[in-house]
Amino acid sequence: MLRHEFRPGRAVAGLAMLALAGGYAADAAGAWDASWTFFAPLFAGGLWLAATATWVSYRLRRRREARKASAENSAAPASSSGSQAMR
Repeated sequence: MLRHEFRPGRAVAGLAMLALAGGYAADAAGAWDASWTFFAPLFAGGLWLAATATWVSYRLRRRREARKASAENSAAPASSSGSQAMR
């Protein structure tokens, strides 16, 4: 059993930030010569992918919850003394 809910947006953001940190470390060590213009799109793209993953997981979770609620409440509602019962 999972101890917490999996958050793919946070995982993607973390991987993008690790890639940025690795690139900066390689640049600082002199193993790789990259300008800041390489890192800016990587940062923006990582955040965009993280936001997309968060949105997709939210939509899937809502759909799953709605399907579960619909399956649990498949019986027709009982009539009540509301406006529909008075007609």
